[in-house]
Amino acid sequence: MKKRTWLLVLLIVIAVAIWLWYTGRLGEDAKRAELARYAAEDGAAPDASLLVDFKDDVSDEQVRELSRRYALALTPNSRFSLPVRLYRTALRGDRAAILASLRAEPTVEHAELDETYGIPPLESETTRFRARESERAAFPNDPKYRFQWHLDQIQMPAAWPKATGRGVVVAVIDTGVAYRDHGEFKRVPDLAQTEFVPGYDFVNKNERPLDDHGHGTHVAGTIAQSTHNKLGVAGVAYRARIMPLKVLSARGYGSVADIAEAIRFAANHGAKVINMSLGGSRGSKILGDAVKYAHDRGVTVVCAAGNEGRGRVGFPAAYPGAIAVAATQYDRTTTFYSNWGKEIDLAAPGGNTRVDQNGDGMPDGVLQNTILPGRVGENDYLVFMGTSMASPHVAGVAALVIESGVSRPDAVERVLKATAKHPQGKRDDHYGAGIVDAAAAVAKAKTDHGGYRLGLASLLGLLLVLRLRGRGALAIRPGLGLALGALVGSAGLFFLPRLGGEGSALGVVHGLLSQGVPAWDGVLLGPAGAGNPIFASALLPLLLGLALYSVTRLRGLLCGFALGVAAHLAVAALLGTTDVWPIPNALGLDQLWLALNALGCFGLASLLARR
Repeated sequence: MKKRTWLLVLLIVIAVAIWLWYTGRLGEDAKRAELARYAAEDGAAPDASLLVDFKDDVSDEQVRELSRRYALALTPNSRFSLPVRLYRTALRGDRAAILASLRAEPTVEHAELDETYGIPPLESETTRFRARESERAAFPNDPKYRFQWHLDQIQMPAAWPKATGRGVVVAVIDTGVAYRDHGEFKRVPDLAQTEFVPGYDFVNKNERPLDDHGHGTHVAGTIAQSTHNKLGVAGVAYRARIMPLKVLSARGYGSVADIAEAIRFAANHGAKVINMSLGGSRGSKILGDAVKYAHDRGVTVVCAAGNEGRGRVGFPAAYPGAIAVAATQYDRTTTFYSNWGKEIDLAAPGGNTRVDQNGDGMPDGVLQNTILPGRVGENDYLVFMGTSMASPHVAGVAALVIESGVSRPDAVERVLKATAKHPQGKRDDHYGAGIVDAAAAVAKAKTDHGGYRLGLASLLGLLLVLRLRGRGALAIRPGLGLALGALVGSAGLFFLPRLGGEGSALGVVHGLLSQGVPAWDGVLLGPAGAGNPIFASALLPLLLGLALYSVTRLRGLLCGFALGVAAHLAVAALLGTTDVWPIPNALGLDQLWLALNALGCFGLASLLARR
């Protein structure tokens, strides 16, 4: 009897396992069918659309010839497609055979079926703000800020006095943003002081990337909601500049080809950060190449990990070069819906609208000002939950780090990971390195490298003086001038940010005093000007040396300045913190530039110090 009982239990367990597997497969199939149906209804490309990515040097005649040979009506995906030779066409016949043949063509880089990506599941669960607001006397004075537990979780109050994201362009690749009035579309009021740069609507093929869903505006608000304006709520990097790029329709779905082109658009038009709170379960080589293209051009790419609550990170978050973000709730645990896996880099608040753990009378979602779903002319303060909400927290902090002087994507990611706070103290597949900490990240970006630079400048000066003095060839007097020049050239008063003062009327002066001269470009030209090749080179020490060489009393100061700039550039080359434009990151060319110019500065210092 016992054996029969155990056999019956075993059969039931096997049947349940098969049923769960089968229904899961049915669910995935149903989701794919729904995506294709919505995409077709909204004018996006369904799965039967073929994408052909030709090599960039292919001629128009070669494209036409291949089109004739395969009987394909190839058309550019958008007006931005021609430089990268990305075409689409309806696919009929034997898909596998056509794809295999196209991939074997010497002129074709990639050929694949278009995928439909969308807003992760669960993010339609929204709640309107209905609690009692209260204006704060301290910063920020936004009356609903006290319900933004998520900004406190990433230590924004301690970060804001030191960085606000001023001038950093963040591309929001999403459903668009309600950033201006146009016909029935209305700008949401709590973005009135937020700065925007031109974007594009890849769904409707026009230059008005306005939001007809609500998701993109909510995401943009987390990054850069107008802050300390006695209205509504706050944003992470509220002085950043938002580039709205619409790739998802009113239903929240869009084509991989449009997303890939939006990534390239952002990289080509000055974005330093890209946020993508969207995704799909299947990868795309065309999309993966676009992420790499942006990364190699100095853009930090931040993506939502997905909301399926499974151990598999979605795309594009899973691509190398992207920062994959998991979601936490009020108690700092990762949420029930957040995907996990080895690709997870960081965690950030995504919220959970099904609980009120802090007892403030509101569901514990992420609160921002956005349009009401389906009503483009109306807005409210809504709480959303999802990894889509977690990702823009990290994108905003990345903008703060970039403003603070660390611009290369890999270096930005290292700063974020090194300062993240993990509840268990070590990396895992749920949190990655931990929950992003804005205050710690900004402090590290502003101060850590200054000590290295000043230390190296001091070492180089000591070695140079000892070498030339031993040969009886030292022409300068080691002293205050040499030390002052090395300080100004390498690190400045790098400890000043820990004392505060960035937000004062002397903010520019503060920024210049607290950094070495090669980093002054970010202060004088704004974050978009960081990595200027004039500052990130031996040019300034050389010009000063030529102009003032005959002034004997200044030779020590000039020598120290050249040594300081050499140290600054050498540390930037070794740590990979500076993205020198227009030199691409690929193959380490910008690091080579920095290293060669550091050697040039040291050679110049040797000449200035020699008899």
